[in-house]
Amino acid sequence: MLVVEDPTLIAFGSVSDIATRVKASRPSVVRFATKLGFAGYSELQEWIRKGVIRQLAKPSVRVRQGSASRLSRQAVIDAATTAANALAEGRVARLAAPIANAQSVWIISGESSRAGAIVLLSGLSMIRPGVRLIEHHTLGRDLCHACERDVAVVFDFARYRRASVVAARAMIELGVPLVAITDSPLSPLASLTPDWCELKIPAVGPFDSSLPAVAAAEILVAEIVDQLGDAARERIDKLEDQWRATDTFFDQ
Repeated sequence: MLVVEDPTLIAFGSVSDIATRVKASRPSVVRFATKLGFAGYSELQEWIRKGVIRQLAKPSVRVRQGSASRLSRQAVIDAATTAANALAEGRVARLAAPIANAQSVWIISGESSRAGAIVLLSGLSMIRPGVRLIEHHTLGRDLCHACERDVAVVFDFARYRRASVVAARAMIELGVPLVAITDSPLSPLASLTPDWCELKIPAVGPFDSSLPAVAAAEILVAEIVDQLGDAARERIDKLEDQWRATDTFFDQ
């Protein structure tokens, strides 16, 4: 596929250039872009351009470029806003429903998205039972316990951890529904499930920001609380009782 073999041609070439290269018509190229989930060729091209830039700006490169703290701060603020927009009311309700109704929830994560996975694990564990974070070394064991009544939630962004994609595919093969928090229609996770949302992940210094994943997790937890209703409220009441009984906090 040209997108994989030579992404720079799409990043900087016209529709005519691509059509000539693959020996297809210009409308076919545009239809290809829309089938991938983009509004048109220009949107696909913009995504590829960002991907090329991201590839050229790996942490090993970014750490040598110096700090652009002002730009980083604004990028993080913008990312939080776009995360909220990506999980607008209708979308977040659709993504939250299988998580609220599942027998067990299996959380899968890459490295840069792990903060979001931890927030989801913490929040969900306080409002419902059966929530687990899958570690790479426990994948085989965890898969033995997963079933079609469960749900898997995967967080991962470019450059996409192989272990996250393998775990997500394994869950799909077991018949476990998948909810994906990722960053593009071309993400290998987006192709596995219709239940996914796209976040914008800015760079902060040499690394990708964790804020969008954390924001998405918090928004999901809040929606799941609403969907669980009395069950969530009763569980939180029991949790408060246990915190008091075990003198967990100084301010009891």
